[in-house]
Amino acid sequence: MTANTNRDLEPVLGRLLVLLTYVSVGLLTIGVVMMLAQGISPLATAPPFDPGTIVPDILALRPTGFLWLGLLAVLATPIARVVIAGVGFARDRQWAMVLVAIGTLIVIAAGVASAVLTEV
Repeated sequence: MTANTNRDLEPVLGRLLVLLTYVSVGLLTIGVVMMLAQGISPLATAPPFDPGTIVPDILALRPTGFLWLGLLAVLATPIARVVIAGVGFARDRQWAMVLVAIGTLIVIAAGVASAVLTEV
């Protein structure tokens, strides 16, 4: 990145990371407090991850929806950082760094795909 773009992009990335961190911690805190209020141990076995149940669980005020959404926000934080950095590199036409960002996203996607395909 050029010096000017780097100065422009870093505050945006910083605010994004802080915001996503607060959202993640907030959602996880809500989920844990709801579990305790319902007499569910935070050490209890979690239900299997099903993305289709997150919104209905949140609307029904079930703690699992808040916990899973909080965990997804934790995972999305570094991914969002890589995407935004890649966009900044593309804007500066730093194609080698764009390829590094794309490569990083491919590695993350491969890890997720591997975990999903080998789920026990």
